[in-house]
Parts: sequence; structure tokens; C-alpha cells
Amino acid sequence: MPILGSIIKRAIELPSKIPLDKIRKANPAKQQEATLKKLLSAAQYTSFGENYDFGGMLKKKDVIAAFRQQVPVFDYNSIHQQWWYRTLNGEAFVSWPGKVKYFALSSGTSEASSKYIPVTGDMLRAIKKTSVRQIFSLAKYDLPRDFYERGILMLGGSTHLHFNGTYYEGDLSGITAGNIPFWFQHFYKPGKRISKERDWTTKLDEIVKNAKNWDIGVIVGVPAWLQILMERIISHYNVKTIHDIWPNLSIYVHGGVSFAPYAKTFEKLLSKPLIYIETYLASEGFLAYQSRPGTSAMQLVLDNGLFFEFVPFNESNFDSDGHVLKHAQTLTIEEVEEGREYALLISSCAGAWRYLIGDTIKFTSKAQSEIVITGRTKHFLNFCGEHLSQENMNRAIQLLEEQLNIPVPEFTVAGIKHDNMFAHKWYLGTPADISTIDIAAVRERIDNNLKELNDDYRVERIAAIREVIVEILPLHLFYDYMKLQGKEGGQHKFPRVVKNEKQAHWEEYLNNNYRNK
Repeated sequence: MPILGSIIKRAIELPSKIPLDKIRKANPAKQQEATLKKLLSAAQYTSFGENYDFGGMLKKKDVIAAFRQQVPVFDYNSIHQQWWYRTLNGEAFVSWPGKVKYFALSSGTSEASSKYIPVTGDMLRAIKKTSVRQIFSLAKYDLPRDFYERGILMLGGSTHLHFNGTYYEGDLSGITAGNIPFWFQHFYKPGKRISKERDWTTKLDEIVKNAKNWDIGVIVGVPAWLQILMERIISHYNVKTIHDIWPNLSIYVHGGVSFAPYAKTFEKLLSKPLIYIETYLASEGFLAYQSRPGTSAMQLVLDNGLFFEFVPFNESNFDSDGHVLKHAQTLTIEEVEEGREYALLISSCAGAWRYLIGDTIKFTSKAQSEIVITGRTKHFLNFCGEHLSQENMNRAIQLLEEQLNIPVPEFTVAGIKHDNMFAHKWYLGTPADISTIDIAAVRERIDNNLKELNDDYRVERIAAIREVIVEILPLHLFYDYMKLQGKEGGQHKFPRVVKNEKQAHWEEYLNNNYRNK
């Protein structure tokens, strides 16, 4: 349908001829102030808005200052315990107008298997609006006309959401895919029927079976699962690369985890390079996207239902476990500096208010309002989307001690490459007689405990995390290592996650002081 490609290409290129980007980026501070006023005005008659006097706040000369002074900082536990639990019970007008119909399930802590993040109609509309903006940004890539005739494969959660009589729950990808615009249906793959499939293996089987019938130009999803899917397609059709099946595949849109660890094995599946575009679509909203070629940074969405604050990520604002302190310093978009690390607070049209989203970012360009994600506020292991938190790890070890009656005062975990995917390696320090411990039983208990504690980990263990490796060590090795680092004493803690050079140094220490002796 070449005429369709021409129409879409003209429609996408038209906004690029109008300096909308310059208008949007002209004054980020004013955009954010206007956004906050809209949010406060919309929510002033909710229980939250009345409690914190949003109406009176809007009359103040400096609305942002009043907002920061009157509304406390929340993390998930605090906002859920004080406010969001009421929306889960079906109450309307709690922290946003109306009744919440959808909740996105996100990886949880030791208190619960998953977090329930409200997704309002206004948030879904905001996500659609930002998605359209990202589509319009493709005009900057000078793609051929026929590119706009190709299909877009979105590999996400099931659109068949669970309904408990009050609300629907599921992955945000499933919620948004179930609400895509009618005009997008022609391009959307794997289509409504396959997208509803809840069993992941069955869904992959169906996509593999239909792959040869689709002309895919764009793939969207988490790197680990797309790599697995492409490997299966290549094997099923006995071809060399994915381009033998999808010759017009040109763009990969990714987000959620760093793509860097996947790059080499991913590109072996291709016969020609792809354009990589990163997005920052969290359960709490569509926060940023890569809006131009020549950069890996993403532009914050400053005028579409999200108000941002930035907390300098340092010991003055966070404790050693990554919890934000009560009187943490917060900055606006106007006050940030390039190159410094900040934790994100968002206020949104889904009823999140000064909410610590848990990610840390750096500004690469303040003029462009462009950022990169640098990590998490807490110690997380997130090689392939497992989002394994320190709380998950601590609880898994605590359960292990109870289950097998083995004391494990110290431990650390590393993510390593394994069979073109990943493995978790656990180093456990115990004062017990190591020769009496069944390592296979320890491995099984840790693995099963984490599957119970963390939904994302359970999903990734199907294929992306190929192995869980356990090494049991004499406890003194941990303390001797800390002493060697000049970090002996009660104020110093052995890191629960070791990465890169730290893991290499730890391995070298074990080889020299234990394994090779």
C-alpha cells in the first residue's frame, strides 16, 4: 500500500516543518510550572487535594514553592499505605478525579509480590500523546516512504487483564496495548488475538508461527525477550539472521534495562544495522524518549501530565539502603546541573504526588532537557529486567536460614554472562561447617524464594536468567576483604551487589586467598 506510506510520511514530516520542538523546549521551567498548576487544579477536590489544600496552593504567588513545602515526599509504601489502598478498594476521588479502572503491576519488595500502580484514563491519554510525539520524531531519521507501510511488533504483557470485580490489573505494556488507537491496528503486531495470550511460551510459539507472514519494520520490547524470540524464529525457519524473515526491519525501540550487555549477541542475529531508540516508559507514566538521532539520551516530557523534581543522589538525601530522607533537598528542572546524579520524584495525572520513582538519572543536556538513566536508588540487580532489589535478596536469605537452619550473616550477588544470556552468582558467607551444606538445596531455596518475592524475577528465570550459581564461603573471608579495603568496622557494610571491577577484584581476592590455597 504505497499510497498509505506516502500519506503517513507526509503527516509525520509536517510537524517537523513547524518549530514545535523549539516552542516546547523554549522554557522548560514555565512548561513545568504550567503542568503543575493543571495537575493541582484537576485534583483539588480529591481527598488528597483537600488534605494538602491544593486550592489554596493555587492562589500562592510561587505555586512550586508552596507545593514543595506543603506536600511530603512519598515512596510506594507510604503513598500506598496512606492513599492508594483506598483506590484499590474501589473508592473514587482519592488522589485523582474519578475511579481508577486499571492498575499496573510492578516488581515489589519483601512486603508484597508486586506493587499496584494506578493507571488513570488521563494517564493513558498522556501516554498516547507522548507516543504520537515519538512517532513524529521519526521524521528526523529520514526514513524511506515504504518504511511507514511496515508492521510494528510490540512484545509485551498480555492484553487479557485480570478483573477482580473492581479493577483490571496487569503489565503496563498489556494495558497500553489494549488501548491503542484504532488507526494503529493495521500496523500493530502480533495482533489482538495473540496479544491476549497469558501463557508466555504459547505467545512466543504463536509469534514464531506467524512471523513469516508479517512485514516488520519496527520491534519494541525488552532486549532479553526479543533476543530469545529472534533466536527461535531463526531456528524455526532454519535461516541465518532475522533479516531473512523480516528484510525491512530497521528500528528497535527499547527501554527498562540497559541495552549494552545485549549488543554483541543481539547484533549477531542481524544482517544489517538497526536504528536503536530508547524510551522511558515506566509503570507510572511515559517520562522521556529519544527524540533525535545522534544521541542515546532521552528528552523529558515536560508538558504532558508529569511534574518532575530532582533529588541529588547523595548521603545528605538518602540513607545507606537507598531510602530518601525526610528533609531531602529537591530541585526543579531550572535548578539541575549536567553530569550530576539525581533521583526522580514525579507528580502525575495518575495521582502520584512527589513520588520517588526509584530511578537515578543524569542530565546530558540541560538545554535539550535530555537525560540518561544511571541506576536505582537502592541496590538492584537488573541485567535483563529482573529488578532484584536488596530487600528481595535480604528476605530470600532470611527465609533460607529458616528453611535449612544455616546462618548466613554475609552475602553478595553478581550478574554474569552465561550461554549468551545471564546467570546470578551468589557468594554466601557462613560460620557453619561448609562440608555439611547441600549446595543444590541452597540454590533451589534461594531461587524459589525469589520467585515468590519478585514477579519480574520469576518471569526472567524462564529463559533470560539461565542459571543460579551458589558458592559457599567461610564467613571470615568477607571481613578480611573489608579490612583489606580499609573498611573494617561497624559503619562499613559489604555490598550486596558486586558489579564490573568490584566483582573482578572480589574474584581475584577469592582466588588468591581461598580457592587456590
